[in-house]
Amino acid sequence: MKVLVKFFAAVAILASFALPALAHETGDWIVRAGVGTVDPQGTAYTDPDEPDFAIKVDAGTSLTLTGAYMFSPNLAFEVLAAWPFNHDITVLGIKIAETDHLPPTFSLQYHFSPDTTFQPYAGVGLNYTMFSGTKLAGNPAGVSLDLDDSFGFAAQLGADMMLSDKWMVNFDFRWIGIESDATISDGTSIETFKVTIDPIVYSINLGYKF
Repeated sequence: MKVLVKFFAAVAILASFALPALAHETGDWIVRAGVGTVDPQGTAYTDPDEPDFAIKVDAGTSLTLTGAYMFSPNLAFEVLAAWPFNHDITVLGIKIAETDHLPPTFSLQYHFSPDTTFQPYAGVGLNYTMFSGTKLAGNPAGVSLDLDDSFGFAAQLGADMMLSDKWMVNFDFRWIGIESDATISDGTSIETFKVTIDPIVYSINLGYKF
């Protein structure tokens, strides 16, 4: 967090010398598109009877798209969409499965400096994660793995750096609460367990205001 604060401060100082103030205003729509990485934090699942048996979800990168409406120079409502993220699921570094997910997220943002070139903001909201294409490595006959969709809290920290009165570069960091029920079935028995993912999402975007 200290590194992130120092980064934003340095960019803000440089931007103040480079460009005139180009503020977001009430009624503006802002579309941002770019690349994001979903980086799950820690262990997704550990068997209490076998501590070494830890299931982890690896990071995934995909295209992201956000749309925001400015209720005022300070307040905005944003929707996050993306091309599906693909994740490997591993045990002891060995891939045992993979899954795709879509993370639509709805956030209320507060923009701290709406009349400057460098415009940091913070947001809170809700996420709905949809899993699809989940399959075990090797596609073993008669065995399936399913992950239930997830609904959770999301927090956000980001900034726009205005390049003109319409265009901007955006940096965005999110924490998303994602917890899913995983079900493994072999046709005769079913086992269900919790999978906690709770990723940090990093993205860099190009934005346009109209």
